[in-house]
Amino acid sequence: MSASSYIGRFAPSPTGPLHFGSLVTALASYLDSRQHHGQWLVRIEDIDGTRCQPEHASHILQTLASYGLESDLPPVFQSDRLNLYQQQLERLHELDQLYPCNCTRAQLQTQAGLHPTRCDSHTRLPHSWRLACPANTFHLHDAIQGNLYLSLAEPANDPVLKRKDGYFSYQLAVVVDDHLQGVTHIVRGADLIDTTAQQLHLYQLLGWQAPTMTHLPLIMGSDGRKLSKQNHAKPIPMADLRVLRKALAYLKINVDEAAHSAKGILDAAIPQWSPQRLAPDKIELSPPDLASLVF
Repeated sequence: MSASSYIGRFAPSPTGPLHFGSLVTALASYLDSRQHHGQWLVRIEDIDGTRCQPEHASHILQTLASYGLESDLPPVFQSDRLNLYQQQLERLHELDQLYPCNCTRAQLQTQAGLHPTRCDSHTRLPHSWRLACPANTFHLHDAIQGNLYLSLAEPANDPVLKRKDGYFSYQLAVVVDDHLQGVTHIVRGADLIDTTAQQLHLYQLLGWQAPTMTHLPLIMGSDGRKLSKQNHAKPIPMADLRVLRKALAYLKINVDEAAHSAKGILDAAIPQWSPQRLAPDKIELSPPDLASLVF
């Protein structure tokens, strides 16, 4: 594979500082890109202005750089690309793939929080725009998870692409960005498998080639919850080689102690990266492991 034919990316949301689980994902994405002699991009997914903070975006970029993880091109911010999302939303309107919805959370709770059919909302009221999803099934071969058969009917929900408050959804923004940035390969957490069918449907509707997708096993706490900002995962420190080695160990990579810099460690890790070494199962951290991640 030539350098120009592979483009990977890491796309964190700046809802808090970078934590250990995100570092593992960033490393896997970076190593996969470098092993294929490709480009590696960083995109800041700050589409939700109610949750994302500029100071977190700056901290994430600084933390990544301190571990030798720097984008080959200037990082892209979703908040600067709203016109691009609107253009594609209008295309979907023209294709008659959207419908207005002003259903409340209380109304949706009567259907287990799902919105499986078109509603009778009127555009004169504040409304979101939903994507009408047929009961299609998509096949995806994942280098870690194996063959996945993903149904748009599971969960039976037509996703919101633009909210009542004017914010675009992750589903629309991520597809538009990956296509326009030329992303060919995505390495991300297995928690996003459930979003993949809707994204593949959008690629199909817009006439775009979908990237190759690989989903990493999630790192879980002893309470069974994903290590995440929402679950109060601790932020990692800057430039801690001990943390870098520990993150690589979760990817089944062990680097000789002779490497004494982030760059040296990453260079030694690139040829060792193999997604096939990783089991698709979740990785549960024991209490001692969790304690070691409190920096």
